[in-house]
Amino acid sequence: MAESYMSEPITSFGELKEHSADPDSKKHIPSQMEMYIMSLQKSLCDELAEIEGKKFKVDRWLRADEPDGSKGGGGITCILQDGDVFEKAGVNISVVHGTLSKQAIQQMKSRGKELLGDSVPFTAMGISSVIHPINPNIPTVHFNYRYFEIPGDNKMWWFGGGTDLTPTYLNKQDAKHFHNALKEACDQHDPEYYPKFKKWCDEYFFIKHRGESRGIGGIFFDDLDYIPAEKAFSFVQSCGNAISPAYIPLVKQHLNDPYTDNEVQWRLLRRGRYVEFNLVYDRGTKFGLYTPNARIESILMSLPLNARWEYMNEPGQRENELLEVLKNPVDWADS
Repeated sequence: MAESYMSEPITSFGELKEHSADPDSKKHIPSQMEMYIMSLQKSLCDELAEIEGKKFKVDRWLRADEPDGSKGGGGITCILQDGDVFEKAGVNISVVHGTLSKQAIQQMKSRGKELLGDSVPFTAMGISSVIHPINPNIPTVHFNYRYFEIPGDNKMWWFGGGTDLTPTYLNKQDAKHFHNALKEACDQHDPEYYPKFKKWCDEYFFIKHRGESRGIGGIFFDDLDYIPAEKAFSFVQSCGNAISPAYIPLVKQHLNDPYTDNEVQWRLLRRGRYVEFNLVYDRGTKFGLYTPNARIESILMSLPLNARWEYMNEPGQRENELLEVLKNPVDWADS
């Protein structure tokens, strides 16, 4: 079982095996989700490592135990840095348990969650990845899929996540390929999902102080609790399984594209925008920073190694082609 994953899981093999053998295992979503995200982490890391010709650094970490002695969980961070293809590629999973901070409770209440009291236990698990290539013709990709549960008599649960593309330069064929792959995954479950979650993605990844989107979008959803948990989990699996066919072909297609120093400088400026969104607006980053005993290195894994802020940059024609769609989102997928 261990060779199927990048590391020993956070939950013991014995507990995961026990739940998977249970006749009611379909109802034990946390165990199913943990095994799925570990499998997805392994398959994607293997693909990226093969392209780079370099293995990922694997860091299995544990959170401090809770005051009552209960385990706090942990995570597995897999990182490639300073490669020939990828400046930085991270594929992380986390499986954490604890008590919500006051800031996290406030954030969830603002989204309509009815949380009682100041001490709210939780279980959360998910996979998060950001891949920053070196070649400006290969876009950056981000994805995150997570499951959140508040146990107790009034048990609450929900799924959330998404996948989005952030190019340095606009390539319309890349954009169509990426969005069509996500649409195909969504359409397997509900034809209304893709247009709904694509619009949500465009709105979520908007950098308000810049008046532009972080990238050319994809899908984004949260608080998915209005369908049976088994169906929601199946949808999340379809989304996760779509990442490789949506993105890896773009990497391979542009692997040897030539580029100039000016294009590298523009890439660094776009990475600066990436940093601005993640530190100012991103919900997942904020939740992580609010969580007691948080793993800061893993939370900030999404940030690029290098970024640039240049006073009053004057973009050229190719750069303006990208800026136009960042300010006016396009429907890329085939209807």
